[in-house]
Amino acid sequence: MKQTTINAIRILSAEAIQKANSGHPGLPLGAAPIGYTLWQDFLKFNNKDPKWQDRDRFVLSAGHGSMLYYSLLYLYGFGLTTEDLKQFRQLGSKTPGHPEYGHTVGIETTTGPLGQGIANAVGMALAEAHLAARFNRTGFPVVDHYTYCFCGDGCLEEGISYEACSFAGANELGKLILLYDDNDITIEGNTDVTFKEDVAKRFEAQNWQVLKVDLVAKPDNVLIISNAIRKAQRETKKPSIIIFRTHIGYGSPLEGTAKCHGAPLGEENLEKTKAALGWNYPPFEVPAEVLKHTAQAGRRGAKREREWKTMLGEYAKKFPELYAEYEQAMTGVLPDLDEADLLSFEKSLATRQASSIVLNKIARRLPTLMGGSADLGPSNLTVMKADDVDFGDFSGANYAGRNLHFGIREHAMAAIANGMQLHGGIRAYCATFFIFSDYCKHAMRLSALMNIPVIYVLTHDSIGVGEDGPTHEPVEQLIGLRSIPNLKVFRPADGKETAAAWLSALRGSAPTAIVLSRQTLPQYAGSGLQALRGGYVLDDCDGTPDVLLIATGSEVEQCVGAKAELAKEGVKARVVSMPCFEEFEKQSKEYRDSVLPPAVRARVCVEAGSPYSWYRYAGEKGEIVSMTTFGASAPGPVLFKKFGFTVENVVEKAKLSLANVAAE
Repeated sequence: MKQTTINAIRILSAEAIQKANSGHPGLPLGAAPIGYTLWQDFLKFNNKDPKWQDRDRFVLSAGHGSMLYYSLLYLYGFGLTTEDLKQFRQLGSKTPGHPEYGHTVGIETTTGPLGQGIANAVGMALAEAHLAARFNRTGFPVVDHYTYCFCGDGCLEEGISYEACSFAGANELGKLILLYDDNDITIEGNTDVTFKEDVAKRFEAQNWQVLKVDLVAKPDNVLIISNAIRKAQRETKKPSIIIFRTHIGYGSPLEGTAKCHGAPLGEENLEKTKAALGWNYPPFEVPAEVLKHTAQAGRRGAKREREWKTMLGEYAKKFPELYAEYEQAMTGVLPDLDEADLLSFEKSLATRQASSIVLNKIARRLPTLMGGSADLGPSNLTVMKADDVDFGDFSGANYAGRNLHFGIREHAMAAIANGMQLHGGIRAYCATFFIFSDYCKHAMRLSALMNIPVIYVLTHDSIGVGEDGPTHEPVEQLIGLRSIPNLKVFRPADGKETAAAWLSALRGSAPTAIVLSRQTLPQYAGSGLQALRGGYVLDDCDGTPDVLLIATGSEVEQCVGAKAELAKEGVKARVVSMPCFEEFEKQSKEYRDSVLPPAVRARVCVEAGSPYSWYRYAGEKGEIVSMTTFGASAPGPVLFKKFGFTVENVVEKAKLSLANVAAE
């Protein structure tokens, strides 16, 4: 029955891809025995409770091989039907082209961009290690599971895989097992045109256990696959990679070639594949004996969950306070956060400093908060520290530590944070300079696509960076992040707005980027929790304003100064702080119009970044003070003057906008 089940995985996958006339049959044909062995004999899951907290995590980093995943989910009882398989890659189906978290039951993370899944898996293994250190007690392994990640050659060519695997080895994540489908084929042909390194030596150098299985010489040999997985499980101080030598497209006339990587086999070749594998069943039909066989794994998993719940009940009696903390962590319930305390700012300071104060106040109340920076903690001010609390640094010697040192690995950092958040029990944050958000971008996009509330702290937010020059001065990054659907981008103007940004991030279900200044900024009497609405009137005039001055972050200061100067000339101005466009656009039209009255057409929008975010608010008669070039190397105040971010220039632009309106 083992061989029939392996072939069922192969044929179901190939048939679905052929029906869709789109997809990647090579991977599931070659890797079916690996998927079968893992799911049948090792993977801890309960298909009746797919979100069981102590389940093993399975990540298909090579997301283009999604039909392997869907065939496994179908055969192992996760609710997919043959009709779902027939709708592969069709609009609204449960079987989209690449696995999507939250869309299909049993999918642990969205994959497809190669290498991302590896980093996600590292984050999941990190979360497991941390939670086990925090909650497990002798005789009570409440958190005790593995993270399995399946990858291909393409995943290991991506730089993110090197970053993530180096981090995993350095931190001794021994319950992470990487299953590498080494078939030497990508879209352009054999990998030796670009990928010649000794992968085994690479991983040995990164402190991984390396195991090798030859499925070319011994196809479908479940025993040698099983032995390798068991050996990987026994290694507790190093993550393990099992290098499986396979033939892409196994059993088909296109076996071993790039022709079966990213295109259907074709009807004729599909029939030849069935014949070669001895498959004599109608399309999408699986023998009842196969489903009976795979059901054994589900029953075994259900039994293990029942045993785990019994243990958890005993744990609750013996450690009631710890159990309550565990439940709070795994359900994601926020403790009471003292808003008044978080908002208590008086003196001028950089918003990165304000963020550090808020972060550490929250960290004391929220024990699930965990994160760190890409080697910039002292500059980002994102280290959790207190005189009376030891938050600790996470490492192989201290899995209980909450501060993470990601190293100079921005891309992997963001994707690891995604994995931590997806695992559950962790509120993940990560940090870097705003300019390096470009390195994080794809992982941030996936946070938004999956709708998971990872917090990105991005400091040194503008030409105010100063002497480091244009390589380190963000210009186009704000518009880039604002263009990502479902990502909130906060650029606060003072400490109270910074606190509001953190509160919004913690209370929401979507990811948030908190963009912070290097330079000192004033505190405003009119700021506060109003910032949760995204935009609000910070400093108003009597009656209807003549002109609206709208800004974010450090440039609010120039608008407040310009308002005072305009008042001397009898011009009434309203200062609007707009820390988060996304939250402002969620407000009612009535509220938005009360902040930005449509009748007031004289407007000046001020932001030390690209102007493209601002045209909707400036209108036809408005003016925009922004960056249309790169910055330069000089002290921040010198650059603000050079590029027009001054009170005088805002006043001039306000007068110009008023003249534009009057000229009609």
